[in-house]
Amino acid sequence: MKTGWVEKKIKELSSIGGYQKPELQQDSLKLDSNENYVISKQFQSDIISGAKKNSDVREYPLGGVERLIQTISKFIKIPISMIGVGNGSDQILDLILSNFATKQTKVLTSNPTFGFFEERCKLYSIPMIALPFSHDMKLDIKEFTKQSKNADILYLDSPNNPTGFQFSKNDLQKLVKSFDGLVIIDEAYGDFSNYSLASMVKSQKNLVVVQTVSKSFGLAGLRLGYFIANKQFTEIFNTVLQYPYPLSTLTIESGILAFEKSQQMKDSIQIIKQERSRMIENLKKYNTFEVFDSEANFVLFDAHGSYSRVYTALSEQGISIRKLGKIGNHEGCLRVTIGTKEMNSRFLLAIRDLLR
Repeated sequence: MKTGWVEKKIKELSSIGGYQKPELQQDSLKLDSNENYVISKQFQSDIISGAKKNSDVREYPLGGVERLIQTISKFIKIPISMIGVGNGSDQILDLILSNFATKQTKVLTSNPTFGFFEERCKLYSIPMIALPFSHDMKLDIKEFTKQSKNADILYLDSPNNPTGFQFSKNDLQKLVKSFDGLVIIDEAYGDFSNYSLASMVKSQKNLVVVQTVSKSFGLAGLRLGYFIANKQFTEIFNTVLQYPYPLSTLTIESGILAFEKSQQMKDSIQIIKQERSRMIENLKKYNTFEVFDSEANFVLFDAHGSYSRVYTALSEQGISIRKLGKIGNHEGCLRVTIGTKEMNSRFLLAIRDLLR
């Protein structure tokens, strides 16, 4: 049998590496994956309990996605014909890339950007133009607009992961309007910022806005993402590209209940924003760190030559944050999730004790 090509393909794929998930830290204070622990566990329990009562997993979820989309439509005030769902926003991005991009399609994004998107471009051999952040972790809108003339697809996670940066709403709107190609705005962390471009899809046919319940709703384990786009794009995605049953019955029913109880999510967002300010203010007190402003539910800081020591010392105390290392000219980047007030205080206390 001619199996040589299989071995060759496996070797080729193994060289890509794939998306690197954070290490599983047992019994640690988990501040490494940008999860929302501010929203109460009771919120999750109520949703799951209600979903179980409304579900019969012996049956395929016929009509379930449609009911979920109706609920999302009421929440974001966008017509149902412009909304699609997926098994996490990851799957939505994957389906868009695998069907709308080729080896000749150039994607313009930032460096760094959402790691999964970057790895998917590598997997499909899609060339990327990645504009680096400045020393203060900001992007130059003029340079980005200039570079867009060389691209076919524009992808921005807004706010950006892991820097927390977001263009001004006016600048991003101008960029979308001036770009002659597909624009994907990933708003996974959008609820923690001050604006969304979701309503812009009504006038911009080239725009796709991707959102999720993983972050703001504190439901990362549900794997539920959704997008907003023009009717033609959405219809093709839902009927041709998407799987027949992309979501489990329990995910669908849980999602419906989550959007119906969205006030609890909104309350948690306000707490996270207040705590984010407190975290930034406190970290900036130390000369050891260079701290960057954030519009997301995390804070990026450069601990320079001390970053490995800081990371290890926190880990030994059962506090897990994300070790990123080099980003642009910054060699020692660490990222900490904004948790509950108690979680954040424990982190800040550990930092104080380490640096005093």
